[in-house]
Amino acid sequence: MSTPIGRSKFELDTPALCVDLTTMEANVQRMADTIIRRGGKGWRPHTKGQKIPAIAHRELSAGAFGVTCAKLGEAEVMAGAGIRDILIANQIVGHDKVSRLAHLQRHADVMVAVDSYDNALQIDAAARRAGTRVRVLLELNVGLNRAGVDPGEPALALARKVHDLPGIKLSGLMAWEAHTLHMPDDQKRVAIDEAVGEKLVGTAEAGRQAGLPLEIVSCGGTGTYWITSTIPGVTEIQAGGGIFGDVHYAEHYLLKDHGFAMTIVTTVTSRPNGTRIVTDAGWKTMSNSAGTPRPLDLGTVAKVSLSAEHGVIELAEPNDRLRVGDRVEWIAGYSDSTTFLHDEMYAIRDGMVEQVWPVLGRGKLR
Repeated sequence: MSTPIGRSKFELDTPALCVDLTTMEANVQRMADTIIRRGGKGWRPHTKGQKIPAIAHRELSAGAFGVTCAKLGEAEVMAGAGIRDILIANQIVGHDKVSRLAHLQRHADVMVAVDSYDNALQIDAAARRAGTRVRVLLELNVGLNRAGVDPGEPALALARKVHDLPGIKLSGLMAWEAHTLHMPDDQKRVAIDEAVGEKLVGTAEAGRQAGLPLEIVSCGGTGTYWITSTIPGVTEIQAGGGIFGDVHYAEHYLLKDHGFAMTIVTTVTSRPNGTRIVTDAGWKTMSNSAGTPRPLDLGTVAKVSLSAEHGVIELAEPNDRLRVGDRVEWIAGYSDSTTFLHDEMYAIRDGMVEQVWPVLGRGKLR
């Protein structure tokens, strides 16, 4: 096949990961308006589910000032694409990784999360060997019970020690209030007020009073950003996945105002009977880890099931409209666990391919 640019998305070889640009741009604008213009916060969108620098640059054009990554390898991809202000919202541990982190400072300003003195000592030594300095945010555990030092005095005690290391520039605190995600909005707001307002912001304020440089207070994901961006004292929001929209965010996080931008175009490979449609994409193409992908324009669907390479649709009523070789488009079940399954993403406008973006962050697990 010649270049797909200018062709219909339904002419693509399948399975094909697509993003509708008009819908994604509306989602980007919605998040920017909520976080920056109404919330008065900085926006540092998470790219762990995006992995494509071209998308990150669109978010920067909409008002974001930097990006968040989950892995050092992802940060190297973003830095290589000219993005300067990067937070790795994770601990980077081990001689090889901290050496890469220290040397990456010559190409971008990359912050990293720390929650132990041992890790801080590793980073400090690597930075001094490289002749650079690494900004760090202390990660706090505000209720998720994953990584993070406890708020209050335990965090401040660690902050004092980290602040004294010459290869490190202590710059603030971060947390992820993910334990509130599945709460109804009224309960979620109360829980976020406690987790973010009291524990995270409260610790930052106490640290500043003690003379610690804790200017940055970073938190907030796609399932919480419209609340977290209203909390006084928070300086930046990390939410990023909402730019794609997906079944998981809509059904479980109640993001009803985010359009479904990410879809997967598939081919019908079998029609065993009038109610069953089999397509050439299973969970190795479109993840069902957090939400089941949803086929479009098929009438009432009774059931969807995915095996490794097959997507099976059971219709509520017989329908012979689709034949073997026809296309079926699906809404992504969960974008974070779908993008990395593909080598490229097709950027679509008005049903036509406008760009082909390599998923440059794919496989960057180290």
